[in-house]
Amino acid sequence: MDTKKIRIGNDEIGININKFAKQADSSVMINYGDTYVLVTVVASKRESNFNFFPLIVNYDEKLYATGKIPGNYGRREARPSTNATLAARLIDRPIRPLFPEGYKNEVQVVCTVMSYDPDFEPDILSITGSSLALMLNNNIPFSQPVAGVCIGLIDGEFIINPSVKQKKISSLEIKMSGTLDAINMVEAEGEEVSEEIMIEGLMLGHNEIKKIVTWQNEIILSNNIVKEEFILNIDPLVKEMSDKILNNFKEEMETALKNVKKQDRSDAMEELKEEIKETFMDLENEFQNKDLDINKSINNAFEELEKNIFRKLIIKDKYRVDGRTTTMLRELNSEIDILPRTHGSALFTRGETQSLGTVTLGLKSDEQSFDGFETIKEKPFMLHYNFPPYSVGETGRMGAPGRREIGHGNLAEMALSKVLPNITDFPYAIRVVSEILESNGSSSQATICSGSLALMAAGVPIKKHVAGIAMGLIADEKEHTILTDIQGLEDHLGDMDFKVAGTRDGICTIQMDIKISGINKEILTNALQQAKIARHEILDNMEKIIAIPKKELSVYAPKTKSIKISENQIKIVIGKGGETINKIIDQTGVKIDIEEDGTVFIYSENQQSIEDAIEYIERLTKTYKVEERYMAKVVRIESFGAFVRFEDQDALLHISDLSEKRVEKVEDVLALNDTIEVEIKEIDKQKRIKVKLVLNKGE
Repeated sequence: MDTKKIRIGNDEIGININKFAKQADSSVMINYGDTYVLVTVVASKRESNFNFFPLIVNYDEKLYATGKIPGNYGRREARPSTNATLAARLIDRPIRPLFPEGYKNEVQVVCTVMSYDPDFEPDILSITGSSLALMLNNNIPFSQPVAGVCIGLIDGEFIINPSVKQKKISSLEIKMSGTLDAINMVEAEGEEVSEEIMIEGLMLGHNEIKKIVTWQNEIILSNNIVKEEFILNIDPLVKEMSDKILNNFKEEMETALKNVKKQDRSDAMEELKEEIKETFMDLENEFQNKDLDINKSINNAFEELEKNIFRKLIIKDKYRVDGRTTTMLRELNSEIDILPRTHGSALFTRGETQSLGTVTLGLKSDEQSFDGFETIKEKPFMLHYNFPPYSVGETGRMGAPGRREIGHGNLAEMALSKVLPNITDFPYAIRVVSEILESNGSSSQATICSGSLALMAAGVPIKKHVAGIAMGLIADEKEHTILTDIQGLEDHLGDMDFKVAGTRDGICTIQMDIKISGINKEILTNALQQAKIARHEILDNMEKIIAIPKKELSVYAPKTKSIKISENQIKIVIGKGGETINKIIDQTGVKIDIEEDGTVFIYSENQQSIEDAIEYIERLTKTYKVEERYMAKVVRIESFGAFVRFEDQDALLHISDLSEKRVEKVEDVLALNDTIEVEIKEIDKQKRIKVKLVLNKGE
């Protein structure tokens, strides 16, 4: 099929349908500029045995797309990069809610980046490509098209789909998606932007999304796509049993849900479930004869009853299961200096969610490096998030971080990065680790709070505190309720998880996921304003414990100082084969990192050692001037003159400059190791110095 195009921002989006990967159920090659992504979709023909929708989204970065050979030993792409993992999550979140409830067929969406143009990033493009590939398959019940855009803000002007270079100077980056009617996913980071600017950017982005969705609808119509209606088949016996559970156990469910503590509520729910199972055990034989699982059917009905009662309590009664009002935060507690040997530590608790944050300060060489579409990058700031199973009272596998851990850690890292000092002002690699010790509600936002506290406790000169809060939504056809500080059950049974982090002066990050088709401007505006009030309340609590960074670093942290030398002096400090720099390190006991621009970072646990190393380097790189005088030592004598040394600098003292009178032999005036006063006579283009002997009158 011929390529179809639409102009968005500075270029055109183009698609080519079912030309590539023809054995997939559907495929789309989508491009924006010279960035090309192949999106394929394959769906199982049979329903899975999972009790959830098994959607798999893979985002595959091929380094040939940017003309690079992988830098690892095998010289091939290995496990997904952090960027690829985050991109896969970004694509999954907007398309998942558009499948019908009860659909259990396994669906795999694979987005392969085959050509990479740094002016057109592929992750947002992949959302649109995935939508088209899903819509162009008659057998997959994907309800409506969705599209993605990115919005930047440079000098007060919004930019649609900014390039990589533009993003570096943009004060706002919104990655978002939506349908024709509403926004259904947001991931944004900003330089403390206001709620009003954020809303303006979101509305602009949605206008562009509408154009792309309309374009998709035209393509779908021209391809004569008629979706098969998905009908959830329920056995009449199961339906009868479910109706009885829904009608006869409402009061018991409401009582169980109103237990304030998570564990008490969980115990009460288990007791109720067992009571229901005993009530319907007489149907077991009928279920077995019909090859149905009675336990599974009871569990499904139980979950539906739980959801119905829970949502009714909030929408109709404005009652939350832990007794709070819709705008109330849970109890807050902030502490610092929890662990004596870390460089900084803090414990942040919000209700039944608890994050222990630690800070480790390292050398410039400890920065994180990674290979990707761009050149190898160095990250001086890292935030790692750990979610052990004991945090929710369960057993489970512990190992490498999964998609969830990587995503939560990245969100917290983005928020805190907005208040960090410049690397030249604070020349350390900084690692923050969040250990989630207890979880019932947003642990990523608790991580931001514990991380901010720990950074101040470590003496990192961050500009101000950052706090985060998670908002929720319960909505039906007639009304909606926005919830502040949602707990786990409100996230699980609700319609929105809207995380907002920032300072007192503005928003640093937003992440929004929803389970319905989308939300409008009114809900977004109200949620942001409600989140602002909650954020300030959390900041009040944090600032009572520590309001400004400590003046001194931990005694266990390395000390550092930086100086700047010219680029052509780098080889002087390093010396032949590293001889000079190794000599400095051996004599002073410091560690040294030198940047390409001539910035020299010196580290040691002893401040005097740092000062000694700086003095040594300054002597090596000192700029000398004609007529300056120095006391020098004679280090070598030749027939034409002598070589002298001052401040580790060698210079030639020619025989003609030893006296106003003729000198026959250098040894008549000088001896090896003599200390003499010399004056710089000449410095040539190669920086070689010639001196003359400073003579007393009459010499």
